Order: sequence, then structure tokens, then C-alpha cells
Amino acid sequence: MSRSKDKVVSSLRKIFKSNNASKDETPEEKKATDADAATAKKPAVFPESPGKRMRRMDKKVKPMPVNPTPDFSVRARRLMKEYKEIQKIQSSRNDSVFTVELINDNLYEWYARLHTVDPDSKLAKDMIDLNVPFILLHLAFPDNFPFAPPFMRVVEPHIEKGYVMDGGAICMELLTPRGWASAYTVEAVLMQFAASLVKGQGRIMRKTKNTKEFSRRRAEEAFRSLVKTHEKYGWVTPSLSDG
Repeated sequence: MSRSKDKVVSSLRKIFKSNNASKDETPEEKKATDADAATAKKPAVFPESPGKRMRRMDKKVKPMPVNPTPDFSVRARRLMKEYKEIQKIQSSRNDSVFTVELINDNLYEWYARLHTVDPDSKLAKDMIDLNVPFILLHLAFPDNFPFAPPFMRVVEPHIEKGYVMDGGAICMELLTPRGWASAYTVEAVLMQFAASLVKGQGRIMRKTKNTKEFSRRRAEEAFRSLVKTHEKYGWVTPSLSDG
């Protein structure tokens, strides 16, 4: 009986001792104990590998397109196709009738060089005598090309007659809204112009002292006047004396 009583007393002493130790613990010690317990419960965290980090970032950041605003318009596709075809012909021949190049890498403005006209024409003789290697043309393609014609003008040399007008404008039905068709190509336009020059008995002006230089502004004004005239009276080929 005394042994059982001793065991009960011993157990009670242990319980009271444990409670007293808990009460005597300072707040700082209690926080440290709780933090240790929380740390023990958390799983170990390993540093993220560079490859995994890059894959995670790739999912968050959308890749930027190479060209934010690519031009897939009908005009762009048509001109790029024609330009590549002409460049291919130029690279394969040394005697091209004409050559083209972009102005300041602008697909919508071209320089065209007409190297050859009818060899029996007076214009061809002028080019030889005056050492003029080509006739330089400027082409500008509007937003609604190929459903509207390009604007084309002579830059140099200064040509008289041959249906070349003030400022270098060109009097040719094919270049007017009424005479244009979307099936016409740049090559067709240039070849038609070469024929028109000869048909109109175009010549290179030898004396330009009192003659106004060709310019885009004056050419555009002359061409607008031409278009208005044809819209009102229809297409009438001007006399050779008018250019």
C-alpha cells in the first residue's frame, strides 16, 4: 500500500514540476521555442536552378515579334513580288532595258532607269551624243495600288515632246485612273513609256538655260490638270507640238 502511495506522489511531483518550468519560461524563450518548432516542421528549400528560373520567366513574359507592325497589305505583297522578279532579271542580264531600285529602302517609292529605247530613234541618238546612260524615272505607289496607278515622272534628263509635260509629268492614258487596270505591272508601264517616248518624237533638250527644271511638285500639278481634262473631255492624244 505504501509503495502505491509513493508512486502516485512521485507522478504528481513530476506533473507539478513540468507546469512550473513552463510558467517560469520568459516570453523571449517561448518565442524562440515556437520558432524552432515551426522551422522543424517546414520542408527544406533548395535554391532554384537557372534553367528552371528561365523557364518560369518565359511563361510570364510574352516574346516580342521581330516586326511589331508588318505590312501584309495587297500593295506590299504585290510590290515585293514585282520587285523581286525584276531584281532577278537584272542579276541575270547585263543588257537590261531598265533597272529599278528602292528610294531609301522604301518599298513604295522607286527609281527606274530606262537604259534603252528604240535604237533607230532620234532619242537614242541624243543619248549617245550627249553621253546620257539612262532616263531616270521616279515612281510613287499609292495606298490603293494596284487598284490605282502609280505616279510616274521623268527626273532627268530634261526631255521635250515625247508626251513628257511640265515638271516631268507623263501624258499617258495608262497612268490615269480611267486608263489603269490592276493587272498592269511595273514592267508593262516602263515598256509602254519607252514606246510612248519614241512615238511622241521625244528629244533630250540641249539648251536648258531658260527652262524650268523638272520637279515633283510641278509634275504633280501638271498631272492633276491632265487628269481633270481627260475626265471632262475623254482621252485625246495631244498633238506633238504640245509634248
